[in-house]
Amino acid sequence: MLVLTRKPGEKILIGDDIVITVLDARGDSIRIGVDAPRGIKIQRSEVVQAVAEANAEATGAAGSAEEQRLVLSLGKLAPPVPTAPPVPGPAAATE
Repeated sequence: MLVLTRKPGEKILIGDDIVITVLDARGDSIRIGVDAPRGIKIQRSEVVQAVAEANAEATGAAGSAEEQRLVLSLGKLAPPVPTAPPVPGPAAATE
């Protein structure tokens, strides 16, 4: 993890197309602005975790928070449906 000290108005560049700007600093919190292409997801981790926990409660699924986060990030809504084993064909006649 890279740790930087920034003052309000200063920016951090990530790659060529993501800019994080420190907007304000008050007490123990800061306000930041994120400028990124539309295709980039920007989410607060506590919101993603809360949604994953709510989904797990709603479906009655039990699993670790890490497992729920991975399932949510992969977009899986339910476990795969098991398929029936293949039905054996007629036995070959032997002489």
